[in-house]
Amino acid sequence: MSSCITIFLSILLFFFVRLFFVVSSSRHIRLAPANPRPLQTCSIAIFLGSGGHTSEALKLTSALDFGRYSPRTYIVSEGDAFSAQKAHALEHIKATDHVFSDDHPQYKLLIIPRARRVHQSLLSTPPDAIKSLLACMYLVSVRPLFKKGAFRQPFADLLILNGPGTCVILCAAILLNRLIGLPSPRVMYVESFARVKTLSLSGKLLYHFSDRFVVQWPDLVQPGGREVYRGCLV
Repeated sequence: MSSCITIFLSILLFFFVRLFFVVSSSRHIRLAPANPRPLQTCSIAIFLGSGGHTSEALKLTSALDFGRYSPRTYIVSEGDAFSAQKAHALEHIKATDHVFSDDHPQYKLLIIPRARRVHQSLLSTPPDAIKSLLACMYLVSVRPLFKKGAFRQPFADLLILNGPGTCVILCAAILLNRLIGLPSPRVMYVESFARVKTLSLSGKLLYHFSDRFVVQWPDLVQPGGREVYRGCLV
């Protein structure tokens, strides 16, 4: 019995030490250079959280150079037809304005289960949250391992999050990925434009786990904090 307790405590200690180093390393990620090499591309994934979150995320995405930030992966929650339509519409507009250099698909749409539906009771939430987490783990951990020519490559170089709750589950899957040493995207959380004085619940949960935490109002910047303020982005 004592040996089992010792093994359990050793595993638990290893987990917390590994978690400490993973969280600490996210605080020392250097920003990309202002003028990157013109031929260097960056694959990105954008989580579309429905409603105003989707509008803000797509507004951020529309300002990017689609020739450089490619391919693009839009992640939407199950049943969110609005976000899927908006993503397709943005890509259609960009396609008419740009001539891409190859015939490969420039973007794709992935659907994951919702972690919690609107007005869903707390008692029925855990099964849905676990289902969503398993789907996210498949997306960020398992699926890239079987992608041809992309072994040991993350499913995207950069993941942009804007909320709400399901994005926390997605970030949790990436954190688990890092704990076991699998390649993972950098995570940038952009707080909603609507949050002027205080952070959202998603922002508070992901504050220490995102590689970059961007706010859009100066009152959200704390002395010595991790917030990056670049003005209003949407």
